[in-house]
Amino acid sequence: MEGANLSVVSEFVFLGLTASWQTQLLLFVFSSMFYVASMMGNSLIVFTVASDPHLHSPMYFLLANLSFVDLGVSSVTSPKMIYDLFRKYKVISFKGCITQIFFIHVIGGVEMVLLIAMAFDRYVAICKPLHYLTIMNPGMCISFLVAAWVVGLTHSLVQLVFVLNLAFCGPNVLDSFYCDFPRFIKLACTDTYPMELLVSINSGFMSVASFLILIFSYIVIIFTVQKHSPSGSSKALSTLSSHVTVVSLFFGPVIFFYTWPSSYTDLDKFLAIFDAIVTPFLNPVIYTFRNQEMKMAMKRLFRQLMVNDRIS
Repeated sequence: MEGANLSVVSEFVFLGLTASWQTQLLLFVFSSMFYVASMMGNSLIVFTVASDPHLHSPMYFLLANLSFVDLGVSSVTSPKMIYDLFRKYKVISFKGCITQIFFIHVIGGVEMVLLIAMAFDRYVAICKPLHYLTIMNPGMCISFLVAAWVVGLTHSLVQLVFVLNLAFCGPNVLDSFYCDFPRFIKLACTDTYPMELLVSINSGFMSVASFLILIFSYIVIIFTVQKHSPSGSSKALSTLSSHVTVVSLFFGPVIFFYTWPSSYTDLDKFLAIFDAIVTPFLNPVIYTFRNQEMKMAMKRLFRQLMVNDRIS
């Protein structure tokens, strides 16, 4: 923390996404719609799973927690980005920037572990159906959840501890609409290569390793099903397709950010918007529309709410 006291930078200036008024208006409408939709969709999943006894199973427990985390994904950067679109001077305080970085990496770490847990859940359900309830017992589900938050907090704090010891004496301009390690570190008044390497190893390795684990698990599931029941491979593929889609949408931008941290292009900003706004919206859409049980539970919930409204 001694290095933090040497810092003279009290705020950072975002260059934002574009200087075009028409593009800003389009982004405002686009971002606002997706932000509201993702908040409503993920909240609906959490509420539906919590209120419907038919969904009190390991798969939906993990899905509800993923939706809860996606509420955080939507809220960490999107509201300020939307608020800043029409502001000429887009600023964030030093503490606000550090807080944003902290939550981005906590939530990112939690989501990675939850996606691995969901892949494990599907592996057990498809490959070991007779032992599913024994393996995926409540204790196992809670263990996955605790592990997710421990990994997320550790992943974020390990990097943040080193960043807080850096001195920032200017410049203070970030060519982005949010704070994150790669660009933030480059503004420090010191040799930043060791820290950039740490971030690439920590965040880059974690995202690539998690992605490979997930892809490997899906391949194992497909081969196992095909070996024991060739006719069931198409059903397994259909079940896993939603998981593969979510995994690809989440890990694609993340791997790009942390394995090529110096590639600051328009594509980088586009992927950042996609990751912050579109992905949290697509997750509930993908899992809901491809899941008959979830759709039925939502219909029961709406009917119950309508009955209660009439009674009141």
